[in-house]
Amino acid sequence: MSDVELVLRSTRVITPEGTRAASVAVTGGKITAVLPHDAEVPAGARIEDFGDDVLLPGLVDTHVHVNDPGRTEWEGFWTATRAAAAGGITTLIDMPLNSLPPTTTVDNLRTKKDVARSKAHIDVGFWGGALPDNVKDLRPLHDAGVFGFKAFLSPSGVDEFPELDQEQLAQSLAEIAGFGGLLIVHAEDPHHLAAAPQKGGGKYADFLASRPRDAEDTAIENLIAQAKRLNARVHVLHLSSSDALPLIAAAKAEGVRLTVETCPHYLTLTAEEVPDGASEFKCCPPIREAANQDLLWGALADGTIDCVVTDHSPSTADLKTDDFATAWGGISGLQLSLSAVWTEARARGYALEDVVRWMSTRTAELVGLGDRKGAIAAGHDADFAVLAPDETFTVDPAALQHRNRVTAYAGKTLSGVVKSTWLRGTRIVADGEFGEPTGHLLTRHP
Repeated sequence: MSDVELVLRSTRVITPEGTRAASVAVTGGKITAVLPHDAEVPAGARIEDFGDDVLLPGLVDTHVHVNDPGRTEWEGFWTATRAAAAGGITTLIDMPLNSLPPTTTVDNLRTKKDVARSKAHIDVGFWGGALPDNVKDLRPLHDAGVFGFKAFLSPSGVDEFPELDQEQLAQSLAEIAGFGGLLIVHAEDPHHLAAAPQKGGGKYADFLASRPRDAEDTAIENLIAQAKRLNARVHVLHLSSSDALPLIAAAKAEGVRLTVETCPHYLTLTAEEVPDGASEFKCCPPIREAANQDLLWGALADGTIDCVVTDHSPSTADLKTDDFATAWGGISGLQLSLSAVWTEARARGYALEDVVRWMSTRTAELVGLGDRKGAIAAGHDADFAVLAPDETFTVDPAALQHRNRVTAYAGKTLSGVVKSTWLRGTRIVADGEFGEPTGHLLTRHP
């Protein structure tokens, strides 16, 4: 222990074995030991004592649209990673679309990395994209270190990232399964969407009817069938329909290699509270009713849903028109995700350990980073958030760090104030003050 550089101490440290008073020793950006709270501080080591504030592993958000380069007026690596750091997130995986070019070839991945390298306040990895015409690019992208491949089964909203039909899905999935990769899927069936009433206008009820649950349910059923046939690994993105939960549970019980995420907005916001014309609440699939939300929470508790991620999908404010049919669909949630989920979780009787499991441990495992991220344990990166779980704040859009400060949480009172965030043993934000960007660009483990 003579080489310990830093000791972080708290009466409440969330470890894989539970929450306990502990001192966490850090050397060279790694956790070297989790010691008793009153352990002697090695000579020469710096001590940071957080008192009763909770020390938890930095969150790992595997679903973020940074949009940089190409649509940097929507978002960028500098602003997105600052927002993430302010919210206790220390690792994000960037989605392949909404940037120009999309991350669908090795050259495009290189372009993305060149832009991100000097701007990342936290660690950043990258998803690749699966398009109808890029099956030949999937293996090279995998070899270049992307964490998996994103596909849409219905229109993505941007022309340069078209959806896959069922035959194209089968071709891409067979290729990805052949090298042991992961396909992550926006699962809404285009035929059900086309058959749904499309009224347009400012009534949220009309928008909700235009994205029915059966569009998700059918797409997930078809995806499960494909995964089962090919013994492929698949992940369902941003689940909002509780009607799909029995299908998912049955597939998992049968051994299908399936994981599922949901998002803070589906767990904390309800259709009943969305004002007409308030397109800051628009996302696809949509925020659904309170009874549906209750079932999502139950599925998180029993493991049917594996994890919670933001699907941070910002745009410029002018694209959030009061017509739900034409407004850009996306919730900007990086900075508020931990507090929003914790506020609702504690009201429902869940513990902060549950939130850490859903938003850090399981997300790290999803992308193969579970041996270095997502836990306060020896050998892991010294990535931490310090949280005052009982303190509250009212969401002020002007205090947010993402580029366009539109938020569905404006005016809400949330529990859980992130006091500081640490990346590999260095404090990167404390009380709203940021250091220079020191994030690393991550690649999938070989």
